[in-house]
Amino acid sequence: MPIRVLLVEDSPVALVILKRILATSSDIEVVGTARHGREALDLIPKLQPQVICTDYHMPQMNGLEFTEEVMIRFPRPILVISASVQAEDTQTIFKMLNAGAVDVFPKPRSPSIEEYELLKQELISKIKILSGVTVFTRHRRSNVTTSFDRPPLKLESKTNIPISRPSGISLLSRNHDSKPKIVAIGASTGGPQAINNILSQLPINFPLPILCVQHISEGFLQGLVDWLGSESQLPVRIAQFGEIPQPGIVYFPPEGRHLELDNFGKFVCSSSPPVSGHRPSVTVTFASVAKCYSAASIAVLLTGMGRDGADGMLAIAKAGGITIAQNEASCVVFGMPKEAIALGAAKHILPVNQIATMLLKQLNIVAGSNKY
Repeated sequence: MPIRVLLVEDSPVALVILKRILATSSDIEVVGTARHGREALDLIPKLQPQVICTDYHMPQMNGLEFTEEVMIRFPRPILVISASVQAEDTQTIFKMLNAGAVDVFPKPRSPSIEEYELLKQELISKIKILSGVTVFTRHRRSNVTTSFDRPPLKLESKTNIPISRPSGISLLSRNHDSKPKIVAIGASTGGPQAINNILSQLPINFPLPILCVQHISEGFLQGLVDWLGSESQLPVRIAQFGEIPQPGIVYFPPEGRHLELDNFGKFVCSSSPPVSGHRPSVTVTFASVAKCYSAASIAVLLTGMGRDGADGMLAIAKAGGITIAQNEASCVVFGMPKEAIALGAAKHILPVNQIATMLLKQLNIVAGSNKY
């Protein structure tokens, strides 16, 4: 049976393009369209879509209000399709994700043939992924934080794996001090919400730099950075080539670049080929962190489709670093963490809302304390 999709879009041009794209897949059926959120809410019980694609800017009921109502009344996966990447709108787009939408995709304009093909493949892929996602009912006037009944599992890493310390590493790993010095986080589908959950729990005096790699559609990175910065006590910024990561700052790679560290611990933002289809790649960043920081590394692998980050987490585990994977119950898509767990790369497997606490515990920090 094809995936049943409801399109909520007030632009006739965008609607035509979206319908044309989705019609090319025999696995997807557009079962209805709506011009705004109110109309869509009336259609959902009748059409029973498996995935909803919605814009933000719409008359009568905008995308944020619509998302909130859907997650209260008819919870199901929502893909935000929006051209709103301007500074004044990005906060709202990511608030839609925090309200329960799963992913974001740029609204197609009048692309070239090459761009159209790429858009088509990415959109169809996202809808197929979302059709397998289980979402949960949200309640009015409550925090978005979800509680999980499943107890956290732990998978102990092997203690007899030899630590590989590459020659030429200068200041960062020349001693055997395994006291954590850096945190690296990787995520894909469902990642913005998971990263926000973690960063928003960290204190303003958090003593380590944090490198984040998030798979996200082109054009939305700056919006993600701005939104996370507004939700967290920590500064969030895009890494600059040659910069040395500083304590208490969260860094993302520039759009379409891998984020690595050279032998002196400075950022290298490279346009080398994608790894497993991704640039930036979580594995590239994790492997670079393992090379520079060895046992002083902490890696966190969050929700996402595929296996990006699994091999990189294994490199950090082999170097003696601390590795944390998000557990299945709290993942939007249990792909990347599952692959890392299967490799034996994850020492700790935790619900997303316990990961920040684990980071503080590893650093012997009590929330609100300045001691480290």
